[in-house]
Amino acid sequence: QVQLVESGGGLVQPGGSLRLSCAASGRTFAMGWFRQAPGKERTFVAGIRWSVLSPAYADSVKGRFTISRTNTETTVDLQMNSLKPEDTGVYYCAASKVGRIGPLNQLNQYDYWGQGTQVTVSS
Repeated sequence: QVQLVESGGGLVQPGGSLRLSCAASGRTFAMGWFRQAPGKERTFVAGIRWSVLSPAYADSVKGRFTISRTNTETTVDLQMNSLKPEDTGVYYCAASKVGRIGPLNQLNQYDYWGQGTQVTVSS
């Protein structure tokens, strides 16, 4: 069982930046970030598969968010710039087992989930 620990959430003004980090306790095949606003479904934000290293992004965050990994296949960061109030929500880190090759933006591609970190964009 892989444990995921997120960090880096908080309160920021519109136009500001935040950086989220997620550390996995074991080997993963891909990692991603999803978010959930109050009363809404959990939606895809960004993901990256180690074998390809080509990240995927939701249209709403393209050009503003960047997902990247550290030197290992166990840590991933999400740099969020030009934040908007609609980016507010709980951000969840997710990771998949070796062999998952489906679309990165699908919830069912991920086997492990973090507890979530709150991001609030407000003036």
